[in-house]
Amino acid sequence: QVQLVESGGGLVQAGDSLRLSCAASGRTCSSCAMGWFRQAPGKERDFVAAINWPGGSPTYADSVTGRFTIARDNAKKTVYLQMNSLKPEDTAVYYCAARANWRQSRMSDLYEYWGQGTQVTVSS
Repeated sequence: QVQLVESGGGLVQAGDSLRLSCAASGRTCSSCAMGWFRQAPGKERDFVAAINWPGGSPTYADSVTGRFTIARDNAKKTVYLQMNSLKPEDTAVYYCAARANWRQSRMSDLYEYWGQGTQVTVSS
């Protein structure tokens, strides 16, 4: 079983930056694609960003393109989401996910492992 633990969330003002981290432990994926998703209150879980194993072809939701960057450090078994120019509409619980396949996907159903989520709140 793969365990994923997110950290780095918090309360910030519009225009600020945050960096989320997701550390993998347990029976870690040897070649997993990684993704970030988010869920705002009363809404479905949405795709944010994803990256291949070992680190190519990052892809982003249109709403975060140019502001968010996904990266991974395979030696540390950690994936990051750098979030710049945050907006109130970015407020959500952010989830890290791992897919037992090298190729990233925007589809949450294709990810087998999920973290518990970290809250990001952006005030106006």
